[in-house]
Amino acid sequence: MRSKSWEEFAKPEDAEDGFRFTVCDNAAQELCPIWPGQPMTAHWGVPDPAALKGTSEQIERGFRDAYLILERRLSLFLSLPFASLEKLAIQNEINRSA
Repeated sequence: MRSKSWEEFAKPEDAEDGFRFTVCDNAAQELCPIWPGQPMTAHWGVPDPAALKGTSEQIERGFRDAYLILERRLSLFLSLPFASLEKLAIQNEINRSA
């Protein structure tokens, strides 16, 4: 796993993706791109653990915390009843879990 630029996911062949999440706290200040296929989007800001300074234990804790935050949000997201929700309801749930 690694940090990726949004440009890696803006190719026409990626147009079928239904959801896009940005997660870096810094990305909240940036303009979101126009994604091919107009997927639903949300910003789930998480402090960047790669930017942490401190002891190895503090840095490890930062990575663990980021992982746990994203794991919880993804778990909530994946528990949504997609088949019975309209697009607007799904978008509202995505935004609410951020």
